[in-house]
Amino acid sequence: MRLVMMAAVAVTMAAPAWADLVKIEDQGQFVRLINGKTLTRPMVKLTVSPDGQIEGRGSLWDIEGSWSWQGGFFCRDLFWGGDALGYNCQEVQASADGQIKFTSDRGAGDSATFRLR
Repeated sequence: MRLVMMAAVAVTMAAPAWADLVKIEDQGQFVRLINGKTLTRPMVKLTVSPDGQIEGRGSLWDIEGSWSWQGGFFCRDLFWGGDALGYNCQEVQASADGQIKFTSDRGAGDSATFRLR
């Protein structure tokens, strides 16, 4: 039992410290955050341009679409490999260490976290 407890403490101490995510409240704040950056996560690279375009690659397929800011949410219409992923408004959160998190269905659905590079 003591060995299990020591292992649990060691794992906890080795875990990375995650910076706090803060909700992005307006379009200007969002644009300043993403302008000139690439959003990355394993097998995905995206650019979200200030003029409302989304381009990139996910796995082996092209990603393209458009976005607008509505009522405090990032609303996008996206196509992946030619298939429509549909329109969805998402809550956006970001951290000082370069993470950005999108949560579908106005913050009530699934989420994806990217690195800003």
